[in-house]
Amino acid sequence: MQERFEQFIKNRFIRSRRLNATRLVAASFAALILAGALLLTLPFAARNGESVGFFTALFTSTSATCVTGLVLVDTWTAWSLFGQVVILLLIQLGGLGFMTVITLISLAQRRHIGLSERLLMVSTLNLSDLDGVVRVVRRALMGTALFEGVGALLLAVRMVPRFGLIRGIWHAVFHSVSAFCNAGFDLQGGDTGPFSSLSGFSDDPLTLLVTGGLIIIGGLGFLVWDDVASHRSWKKLTLYSRLVLSLTAALVIGGTLFFFATEGENPATLGAMPLPERWLNALFQSVTLRTAGFNVIDQGAMKDSSLVMSCIFMLIGGSSGSTAGGIKTVTVWVLLLTLVTGLKGRESITFRGRTLPNRRAMSAMNLFLMVLFMMLFGSMAISLADNAPYLSAAFETASALGTVGLSAGLTSGLSRFSQGLLILMMYTGRVGVLSCSIAFLIRPKDALDIKYPKFDILIG
Repeated sequence: MQERFEQFIKNRFIRSRRLNATRLVAASFAALILAGALLLTLPFAARNGESVGFFTALFTSTSATCVTGLVLVDTWTAWSLFGQVVILLLIQLGGLGFMTVITLISLAQRRHIGLSERLLMVSTLNLSDLDGVVRVVRRALMGTALFEGVGALLLAVRMVPRFGLIRGIWHAVFHSVSAFCNAGFDLQGGDTGPFSSLSGFSDDPLTLLVTGGLIIIGGLGFLVWDDVASHRSWKKLTLYSRLVLSLTAALVIGGTLFFFATEGENPATLGAMPLPERWLNALFQSVTLRTAGFNVIDQGAMKDSSLVMSCIFMLIGGSSGSTAGGIKTVTVWVLLLTLVTGLKGRESITFRGRTLPNRRAMSAMNLFLMVLFMMLFGSMAISLADNAPYLSAAFETASALGTVGLSAGLTSGLSRFSQGLLILMMYTGRVGVLSCSIAFLIRPKDALDIKYPKFDILIG
């Protein structure tokens, strides 16, 4: 009787509070987006002193908070310093998770972190339990400050000589935070033209490698950081951390080889560059597709095969508990492992002598199908509403849903309906997928233990 009572309390109280925490995280993102939109609507947020209008402000605020990078107006030419600061704050809060920053304030004030706040941190960082959550958050915040600071110093080496001391430092800080948070916002519009992103640095290894390094580190996830900081040995790392690091390396290397092979002779993208520069930009293209959104080549000028592969990379994204979006690397690995298991005719999903719970495979499948359906619906709706080529519409949709921010040149010219749909996709990609993944993790066990009579149907 006592065990049943304890299980009842766990399922009905602790789990329900975690669900409420997930809803609160979703609501906090919505509130942050609305607050950012109202600030960006103010006349002095715009460079010309005239309000850009609520819809443009809402689109920009959603893109910044959801660390996406899709924009209707160029960040440097359209926004004043005040507007740029607002965008940077939204990127930082959205990248770390709004509730994580609130927790930072509690830690700074030496307040006790209660159960409710721990549940909020679990929901924000996409963790599976409460064990060591405060330590993970503390290291995540310290690591964020360290990586963004070092990134800003390295980028200042290029930015200060190019733009002067004050503007160069501001550019370096802005781009470092934007890169680490996988946001893709840039301030290069006044130098190389609106919407040019980092195309002016296509021949600069320092800028591209530092930016790419920040993107990768931000996309690894706070759990991996904590594991690496605690063990500092490949053999002592958890299976999850080793999978994340291995899959990230495989995707970066594989993407580099693919884009060099497909775009290496395309004069509109990589073909006109010297050989070393082609390799550098193919590497950066592979990295930036992992939900970062910076570009050095014209995305709309790529071959169809490259556009399709780009959509796949954007939907995969980074890793759980990171600043990146997408369905996550390990989720894709679970899907492939499930596929191989099915092809072999096995019922248990095993890997190196360990069995993966079937509910994890089901969660991965649910998440994948949900994202796939939203991707197909969004791309078809945009293609029909604006009479746009389907592949280009799919690229914009994958970019929004994966919170990437790359554009094939459609976003700013789309109808309000399609742009509103992209707003919904960005919010869903950042908050909705997170909430669903948390819900999969915390389903009540008593519901999973119910056994029903079996039935059989023909498949295939």
